[in-house]
Amino acid sequence: MKIAIEITYLVSSILFIMGIKNLSSPKTARKGNLYAAIGMFLAIAVTLLDQQVMTYEWIIIGALIGSIVGWLLAIKTPMTGMPQMVGMLNGFGGGASLLVALSEYYKKNPNYPVDFGLPFNLPVHEGAAIILSLLIGGVTFTGSMIAFGKLQGIVTGKVVKYPLQHPFNALLLLFVVVAGVFVVLNPSLMSLVLIITLVSLVLGVLLVLPIGGADMPVAISLLNSYSGLAGSMTGFILGNNELIIAGALVGASGIILTNIMCKAMNRSLMNVVLGGWATAGSSGPAAASTTSPKGDVKSIDSEELAMLLDSVSSVVIVPGYGMAVGQAQHAVRDLANILEKKGIKVRFAIHPVAGRMPGHMNVLLAEAQVPYDKLLSMEDINDDFANTDVVIVIGANDVVNPAARHDQSSPIYGMPILNVDYAKTVIINKRSMNVGYAGIDNELFYYPNALMYFGDSKDAISKLVTEIKNL
Repeated sequence: MKIAIEITYLVSSILFIMGIKNLSSPKTARKGNLYAAIGMFLAIAVTLLDQQVMTYEWIIIGALIGSIVGWLLAIKTPMTGMPQMVGMLNGFGGGASLLVALSEYYKKNPNYPVDFGLPFNLPVHEGAAIILSLLIGGVTFTGSMIAFGKLQGIVTGKVVKYPLQHPFNALLLLFVVVAGVFVVLNPSLMSLVLIITLVSLVLGVLLVLPIGGADMPVAISLLNSYSGLAGSMTGFILGNNELIIAGALVGASGIILTNIMCKAMNRSLMNVVLGGWATAGSSGPAAASTTSPKGDVKSIDSEELAMLLDSVSSVVIVPGYGMAVGQAQHAVRDLANILEKKGIKVRFAIHPVAGRMPGHMNVLLAEAQVPYDKLLSMEDINDDFANTDVVIVIGANDVVNPAARHDQSSPIYGMPILNVDYAKTVIINKRSMNVGYAGIDNELFYYPNALMYFGDSKDAISKLVTEIKNL
């Protein structure tokens, strides 16, 4: 029986690896999800057949409640709320690891609950795994809840700083490490275990609170990695190879994705974790400064824009978070279709950190049935903007700001951007002139080849489609 369980765990792990591999491309992402789902089903089923599982009543009740809640979340959550949902699910994973670590700590004490304070033996590797699971799980749970709050607007999206922020956080982390060593050496210190749990939960809040809204995609990816590491530590506690492998896969892939996103923003991971752009999360006008863009902003209406597009041969559409907020992806697809019927070449340029989570724009456009081969990464399309007649920027701000290339005083200086300003004409669809999440004005709006097309993304693009049909 034990051999059969381990073989099934191995098969499940292989399916997880195949799932992650297929998730690397939009064309195979659904297949990757299916592989991972089958792997998880096998892992759960074979675990329930393990002789250590003595009763199924609470497991069945929990599975039913979790399935119903998960189904409702999947149905009710809009695509614009998907980053929040991912952050919340990361937190649930970390919280589960923390609870399992606590329960196993109590379970492994033979004196509990009568004489809990009596000494008992706990293998060093199990004690260390329990402490690490409490630390990582606690930080992941509360950190993810803060990330959820920032994305949902419950918690401010701005950078929150306080006196002696970094030394205080370092002191809390050092305390957990030192206290953890004491617990490993003397496992009967129950009060210290509970204090470690509490400090870990507080540390999660303090570590994520200073991260600005602009850095939330990186924070979500990093917290996803934490949840995997917490799960892997729980696997060591339970002696479960499947949890160890699956957690390590999630942890490693999350770190790799986080590193890719940091490079896309020209930021170091420490810069993000320690709190980056002080103006991040602003939504009002940019503060005046000597380096603020100067000049007049020119606007265009839907009728004029339709006539302009009627005489071009190539269009690149740059989606941003504004498209997600306005749920304009279907209108954007209609625009692309009608332009292509006129013989115009249409492509989409996707910045790695557009939106509020990795792949946010890809998911939205795939939902609207936009062909995958039209979604081009920044590296694939940046050199071709100079040969493009019109670029339509929909709700993107910081990822198209030319200041990132030359203004050394700008907080986004050095961040790779989409070179939309090299196109013959740039159309920027925004509801207002308010700044993006980096909290700075966009000098592109004042360029001679730039035209502002004001309005809610869905309404504005729908009106444009109607005008093109009426030509």
